[in-house]
Amino acid sequence: MRGTRIGTGASLVAGALAVCGLAFAPSAAAVAPGSATITADCGSFGGGEATLTATQNGSAATLTLSTSAFTAPVALGQNSINSTLTLVNDNGGTVRFAGKKNPAMAAGDSLSVGPLGGTVASGDSLEAYGGSLRMTVFGFITITCTAEGPQSPGPFVFD
Repeated sequence: MRGTRIGTGASLVAGALAVCGLAFAPSAAAVAPGSATITADCGSFGGGEATLTATQNGSAATLTLSTSAFTAPVALGQNSINSTLTLVNDNGGTVRFAGKKNPAMAAGDSLSVGPLGGTVASGDSLEAYGGSLRMTVFGFITITCTAEGPQSPGPFVFD
C-alpha cells in the first residue's frame, strides 16, 4: 500500500510539473511561408532566381538570401559582406533587415548572405518586390539587387 501511495504521489507531482511547464513555456511565433523565391536583377552583376528564408522569434526576425545564380567573383571571408535587405510591408512602409553575416565563400561559390536581423510586428506582411538588397563588399563595392516581380509563393506573414 505504501509503494502505491508513493507511486501515485510521484505521478501527481510529475503531472503538475508538466502542466506548469506548459503554462510558462514561451509561445512559438511562426512566419509563413518559411521560404520564398524571387527573380532578382543585380544590374551589371547579373540576375536570376534567389531563395529567401525567414525565421521569427517574437518581434525579432531574420532573413537569409541564397542563390546559385550569383557567384562570388573572388574569395570572400566570413562576415565580410555588409547587407541591408528592405522589404515592403503590406501594412505600409518598409522593414529593414541588416547585418554583416555571410559564410566564407571561394571564388565561384554560390552567394549567401544572412541571417540578417530585423524587427517585425504581428500581422506584418512583407514582400521583396518593391524593396531591395544592398550589399557592400570590401567597403567600397556596392551591389544593389531588386526583385523583378512578386515573391513566390507569397509574402512573409509574421505571427
